[in-house]
Amino acid sequence: MVQAARDEIDDAILRELQADGRISNADLARAVGLSQAATHGRVRRLERDGVIERYVALVDRELAGFDLLCFVSVGLRAHGHDDVERFRQAVAAAPEVLEVHHVTGEFDYVLRVALRNRRDLERFLVDRLNVVPGIARIQTSVVVREVKRTTALPIGAPAALVNPATPVTRSTAQ
Repeated sequence: MVQAARDEIDDAILRELQADGRISNADLARAVGLSQAATHGRVRRLERDGVIERYVALVDRELAGFDLLCFVSVGLRAHGHDDVERFRQAVAAAPEVLEVHHVTGEFDYVLRVALRNRRDLERFLVDRLNVVPGIARIQTSVVVREVKRTTALPIGAPAALVNPATPVTRSTAQ
């Protein structure tokens, strides 16, 4: 699929929708400085091009009763197509697994897993993950505190941000 080039207005629309996916078209149009018809057309194009995948409600994990958030690192014994596909299908079918990332480094995959308690963690590790053929090792890290959590991409942000530890020097040229 060939995507139309995005411009600053498209980026502004994406930032607004990431902040509030339920914003009305009228309010969105006002925020980006376009007519309602032009804004609606741009949103539909961004949806059609797949830039906007879908709209969702973000549910507070803890208020929904999932007190435990874990990152589970998994190393596979073999990396043949069938072994990898069997693992991917098994973790994709597990409702407690929120994300699966194929990574470089010491492990092959990192899973982000939401569970109600330690007992559910044990059940997940022993009854669901350990029974998947081809897993060589598992390491679980329990999140003590989420310091930052966002789903918003830094649309329109500069590629290289200034290091906050580096003091900004100002020119005193006259």
